[in-house]
Amino acid sequence: MKKILFSILLEFFAVFLIFARPTNAQTNFEFKQNNKFGIHILSENDINDASALVNSNGGSWGYVTIVIREDERDLKRWTRAFTQMNEHKLIPIVRIATSQQETLWRKPSPADALDWVKFLEQLPWPTEKKHVMVYNEPNHSSEWGGEINPKEYARVYRTFWEEFKKSDKNFVVLPAALDLTAPNGKNTMDAIDFWEKMYEEDDLIFTLFDGWNSHSYPNPGFCGSPQDTGRTSIQGYLWEMENLKKLYLNPSLPVYITETGWGCNLLTEKTISENYEYAFNHIWSDPQVVAVTPFVLNYPNQPFAHFSFKNQSGQFFDFYEVIKNLPKIKGEPKLITNTQIGI
Repeated sequence: MKKILFSILLEFFAVFLIFARPTNAQTNFEFKQNNKFGIHILSENDINDASALVNSNGGSWGYVTIVIREDERDLKRWTRAFTQMNEHKLIPIVRIATSQQETLWRKPSPADALDWVKFLEQLPWPTEKKHVMVYNEPNHSSEWGGEINPKEYARVYRTFWEEFKKSDKNFVVLPAALDLTAPNGKNTMDAIDFWEKMYEEDDLIFTLFDGWNSHSYPNPGFCGSPQDTGRTSIQGYLWEMENLKKLYLNPSLPVYITETGWGCNLLTEKTISENYEYAFNHIWSDPQVVAVTPFVLNYPNQPFAHFSFKNQSGQFFDFYEVIKNLPKIKGEPKLITNTQIGI
């Protein structure tokens, strides 16, 4: 009996530690209503088509994930783009990126944070909450200057989080999503190993996420069924959050699925359309999921042609129309007022 009581006490203490851990991230987004439909775009030239997709059939204030590179930080260009997103009632999720050096992305450093904060705080964000992702899939060496260094990523992320919060508490700072299928090898690292090494470097790092960022793809081969579960499915985010409780990730964090989708030549347009319809209606309807931005709206050339919603003739595939016709919600995020942006 004593052994049983002792075991129960140990289990209670473990659960207590998870939820008693200090949490510095913000989790209350105060949405009255949220339109979680979104799309990943690679150019601001696709804003019109993105809005037509995610704000159709009763929707407004859907999401667009867009990459801004450090060598493309043109204030006039991105002011125009953000103004256009405001006009089209789109919520930007910005993935910050370094610059490409041949086949690699330059490795960032903590010192880069201030330049990013100074640039992004000048943009006319349409909503009060300003979503930023701190880089991309660093468990690939090509994303981190040719090496894999989770402890260094933890240091970089902490500095970015701290600097963004000093600038404006309304920055919603998200970690880089990892490739959940990557094995341990010369050029990749298993996601669990990567996260554990981040925690070894900074045992509070998982309390500094304002939301959870996931690349929940339907694997293997981007061909999986929308009904699959587990690590390599479109519900991969659930596997991630369950496994990260031990590292004190808040299991109630809002989830942003910033990459997903069927990039599979073995599937017909009809099957892919049916997969998206099922996923939005039965999987991504999970109330914890704030935004779903499949990859990618318009990139009909290699290496992403098999993911693109648009073909080389400039026509959209059937699944664009299927998603467009799905019922959506009129989003009601808190907007930036003219006073707040100095007008």
